[in-house]
Amino acid sequence: MYDVIVIGAGYAGLTATRDLLRAGKTVLLLEARDRVGGRVFTQTFEDGSYVDLGGAWVGPTQDRLYALAKEYSVETFKTYDAGKSTQYFRGKVKRYKGLIPPLPIGALLSLDMAIKKMNKLSKTVNLEAPWLTPNAVQWDSMTLAEWMQKQMSFTTARQFFKVAAEAIWAADPSEISMLHALFYTKSGKDLDMLMNVKGGAQEERMVGGMQTVANRMVETFKDNLRLNSPVKRIEHTAERVTVSGEDFSFEAKHVVVAVPPPVINNISFQPALPSSRTQLTQQMFMGAVWKTYAIYDRPFWRDENLNGLAATPDGHITVTFDNSPKDGSKGILMGFVLGNQAKSFAELSPAQRQDQALGAFATFYGEKALQPLRYLDYTWTPEEWTGGCYAGVLPKGVWTSVGKWLREPIGNIHWAGTETSDVWNGYIEGAVRSGERVAGEILGK
Repeated sequence: MYDVIVIGAGYAGLTATRDLLRAGKTVLLLEARDRVGGRVFTQTFEDGSYVDLGGAWVGPTQDRLYALAKEYSVETFKTYDAGKSTQYFRGKVKRYKGLIPPLPIGALLSLDMAIKKMNKLSKTVNLEAPWLTPNAVQWDSMTLAEWMQKQMSFTTARQFFKVAAEAIWAADPSEISMLHALFYTKSGKDLDMLMNVKGGAQEERMVGGMQTVANRMVETFKDNLRLNSPVKRIEHTAERVTVSGEDFSFEAKHVVVAVPPPVINNISFQPALPSSRTQLTQQMFMGAVWKTYAIYDRPFWRDENLNGLAATPDGHITVTFDNSPKDGSKGILMGFVLGNQAKSFAELSPAQRQDQALGAFATFYGEKALQPLRYLDYTWTPEEWTGGCYAGVLPKGVWTSVGKWLREPIGNIHWAGTETSDVWNGYIEGAVRSGERVAGEILGK
C-alpha cells in the first residue's frame, strides 16, 4: 500500500515523485516505456553527437527547469543565432538581420499589428480558469484561422502568421480555438517570447541533450521506478486506488495521472470518470510535428554569416534552427514539419522524406546541405504512449464547456502533465510546474 502511485515518468511525473518522496511519502512511479523523459528523448550516436527528438529548449522565466538543470549539474548553452536569418518566399531567398522578415510594407504592418493585437487580447485571459475570461464564449466559438482572416487583409501577412502559429502549436490555425490560442500565448508571456530565440523560449539548450536532466533526476530515486509497465486499469474508491497492468497490481491512497491526453483514453477507470472529464480528453488533440535532422562535419552555413534560422510558407519544412552542439564540433540543422504539412510528410517514404528535407536545407543554405554525414527524422504521432507533440490542443468550444475538468481532482485521482499547467502550458517548464502543483495538492499545501 503506497501513499501515491505516479503514472508516467516524463518531467511532470518525475517532479511529482521527487517532491512527494522529499515530503516523506511512499511513492511508486510507473512508466510504460523502457526509459524516462516522456516527450523528451535524446538520441546519442557512437561519435558522441546527439539530437533531441522531443522537447529541446529552455528560455527566460522557465525558472523551474533552470533550477533542475542547476540541481543536477547540467550545463545550458545559447542557441546559435549570430548572423543573418533566411527567408524563402515566392521562389526567392532573402537574408535579413533582426526579427522582422523582409516583407512588403503593407503586409509587414499588417503582421505586426496582428501580433500586437493578439498579445493585447491575451492579457485579458484568466490563466487559472480560462472559461472565466471576459468574452470567453466569443473567443472559444472561433478558430485562430477565423480571427487571422478578420484581422489581416494581406495574404502575405496571414501566410507568415500561419508559419509562426504552426511553429508554436504544431497544429493548423483552423484547428485551434482562439481562446486556447490566447490562453497559451499568455501562459508563455506573449507571442514574442514564444517565437524568439534571443530572450525567447528557444534561447538555450542543454549540454548532452534535454533528457540528461531527467536521467540524472531519476537516479536519485530509481528504486521507486518501474519501467515497461503500461497501466491498463484504475479502480478507485473513497479510500484507495488500485492500479493494474498485464503483470502487476498495486494499491495506493492517491494516484497521479501524468500522461498525454490520448493515453488517458486508453486507461479503463472503474467506476467510470464523469462524462465531462471523458469528453475533455476525447476532444483534446495532439499537435502533429516531424523533426528532421541533417548532421554535417561542421556548421558550414556560419561561414556565410548565416545563423541557421529560416522561415518559409512553402513546402514541408517551414522553420529551421541551428542545433549544433555547444563546441560546434558538428554542424546540425533541424527542420520542423508542422501541422497539416506533417500529415502529408507522413505519407512519404523514408527516402522521399530525406529528399524533401535536404532539398529544403539546400534551398536555404546551399548545395553543401545535400551531403550530410547522417540524416534522420522523427514524429511522435504513431508513438503509442504519446500520440503526438508538442502538446494537447483544444479546438473550438472545449474550454468553455468542459475545460474546468482539466486539473480538477476526481476523488483521489490527480492530473498532471504540461497540458494541465497554467504557466508555460505545452512546454517542459509547464510539465515541471504541474508536477509541483499535483504534489502540493496531495500534501494539502
